[in-house]
Order: sequence, then C-alpha cells, then structure tokens
Amino acid sequence: KSLMSDLIAHKVALTSTLAIFETFTPGRPVAGKEVLDALAPPLRESYLTRWAAIRMQDNPATKAAFATNLKLEEKFFRAGGLLVVGTDPTGYGGCVAGYGSWRAIELLVEAGFTPVQAIRIGTLNGAIYEGLDHRIGSIAPGKDADLILVKGDPSKDIDDIENVETVFKDGVGYDPAALLASVRGRYGQY
Repeated sequence: KSLMSDLIAHKVALTSTLAIFETFTPGRPVAGKEVLDALAPPLRESYLTRWAAIRMQDNPATKAAFATNLKLEEKFFRAGGLLVVGTDPTGYGGCVAGYGSWRAIELLVEAGFTPVQAIRIGTLNGAIYEGLDHRIGSIAPGKDADLILVKGDPSKDIDDIENVETVFKDGVGYDPAALLASVRGRYGQY
C-alpha cells in the first residue's frame, strides 16, 4: 500500500502488462487466430510448443501471480493512479504489437474495469501521461485521431473491439482484411 501511495503521489504511471503475463500463465487461452496467422512460421511453432509446455505445468504460483496482477492494476487505478496500456511484445511470441493492446483492454475488463474505463485506459490515459491529451487520445474537434470502426458496441461487450470494419490512419480508411493479409506470417521474421 505504501509503495502504491508513493507511486501515485509522485505521478508515476503504471503500464498494464497483463497481456504478456497471460502468455506465461497456465489455464489461459492460446493466442487468437489473428495473432497466430501473423506470426512467422518458426515463431508460431515455437510459441505453440512453449504454450503447450506452460499449459502442462499447471503451476499454481503462476496462476496466483496473474490473479494478483489483475487485482493490483485495479487497486492502483481505484486509488487514483494513472494506469496506461502499452503493447509489450516480449517473451516467446504470444503478445504481438496491436493485438496485445486489444488483449490488454479485454483483460482490464476481466480485472473489474468497465469496458469504457478499459478503453480509456488503453487510449486517453497514455496521451495524458505523455502530456499529449490536448492533441490525441480521444475523439474531439481539432484533435488528431487514428480510429477503428467496429461492428457492435464495445461499451457493452468488450470483445466487440476485435470486430474491426475500417481502420483510419491519418484520415485514410483501410480495409482490415487487407491489412491483416499484408502481415500474415511475417511477425518475428526479422
């Protein structure tokens, strides 16, 4: 509690790393099809082999640590701390840039946040931390915004954030299927 209070008093942000820790936790789901499709074949094979080994370990301490991390992030936020999301594509391949941010937002909901809170943590809070919230991080007249349009209502069902229909980058709309096809089998090949 004192460390958390000290971090908050000194305006130290906490970056959610649930998406990476999930990949090391037995009983958690394997990466989604989109992530597996994006991985270069050797990395995909390595990831699936490692994931299967972790699943077989069934380590209670690792499961407990993941559950503790879920609670820690929520407590930090509820105590007034600035919680942000940053893709952390580390480890053995199960957390991929972009997809990891989606997963982090979904895991925040699992931790007890509302979908709207989780989306704000994954968007506006990072801009606040960087001092750029006057320009980015939310949708408002005069702000720069890269957007995704989704089918559904992620404020009610967070899984809808993955139902992307259009991606806007610098004011240009892109077909998400074409974007996904352009990276298929390429992540981790460099």
